[in-house]
Amino acid sequence: MKKVLLAVILNFLIAFQAKAFCPVCTVAVGAGVGLSRWLGIDDTITGLWIGGLTVSISIWTIDWLQKKKYNFKFRTLAIFVAYYALIVLPLFFMDIIGHPFNKLWGVDKLLLGVIIGSIAFYLGGAWYNYLKKRHNNRAYFPFQKVVMPISPLIILSFIFYYLTS
Repeated sequence: MKKVLLAVILNFLIAFQAKAFCPVCTVAVGAGVGLSRWLGIDDTITGLWIGGLTVSISIWTIDWLQKKKYNFKFRTLAIFVAYYALIVLPLFFMDIIGHPFNKLWGVDKLLLGVIIGSIAFYLGGAWYNYLKKRHNNRAYFPFQKVVMPISPLIILSFIFYYLTS
C-alpha cells in the first residue's frame, strides 16, 4: 500500500509537458459522463457542457497555432473534426452514445446535447465579439468574455432539465 501511495505522489511531483490530443482527456470526458449519470444528470445537459468545452478547446488550439505561425490548409476544419472525433468516437465505441432508449427527438441525448451546446457556446462567443467590436473593442462589463458564452449553456441546462424531468 505504501508503494502505491508513493508512486501516486511521485506521479504528481514529476511534471511532464502536456501533449495535444491526449487520450487522458477523452477518458476524462468519459469519466465525467459516467459521474454525471451517477449523479442523475441527464445526458442532454452533460452533452451541452461537453459541446461547449469542445468548441472552447478547439478555438484555443486554433489561436495557439496561429500565434506559433503554424498555418496549413483546412487547419480550422481539421482541428474541429479531430477534437470532436476524439471525444465522440470513444463514447460511441464504449456504447455511451447510441443506446436506443436514450433518445430525445429521435437523436441520442448526449449527441444532441453536444451539438446544441457547441452551437450555443459558439454563438455566445460570437455575440460577445460582435458587442465588443461595437464598443471600441472593450467589454461592457468585467468577465463578459466568460459570461456570454457560458450563459447560453446555463439557460439551456435549465430548459433541458425541465424538458427531460
